[in-house]
Amino acid sequence: ACIGEKLEEREAGQTEAVVFRQTKAFKDIVTDWSRVVLAYEPVWAIGTGKVATPQQAQEVHARLRAWLSENVSPAVANSLRIIYGGSVSASNCKDLGSQGDIDGFLVGGASLKPDFIKIINARKA
Repeated sequence: ACIGEKLEEREAGQTEAVVFRQTKAFKDIVTDWSRVVLAYEPVWAIGTGKVATPQQAQEVHARLRAWLSENVSPAVANSLRIIYGGSVSASNCKDLGSQGDIDGFLVGGASLKPDFIKIINARKA
């Protein structure tokens, strides 16, 4: 499932409300959370070259885990893969991937470039 806010929602301080509302919309119909991957993909970063800072992305991912813990279960919050999408590139993937709650990436156009291998290997030690 993809969730994310528009630029005007971020600027209005509504990011959490938006992504929580979007997650709530499908939480009650999920029967097997082990088959779900949640992608936080801010709409303002899709194909624009703009990317959330690692700190912004980490903050949203951490708040999503807390929401999941409170509204689904701590086990789901700890095991669910939450990935980041939104202008991920070879130049920003290491910093994004170093964040504790970012479990991987949803990659668009950068997957067609030769340095995509850097994104694939971003979380390796």
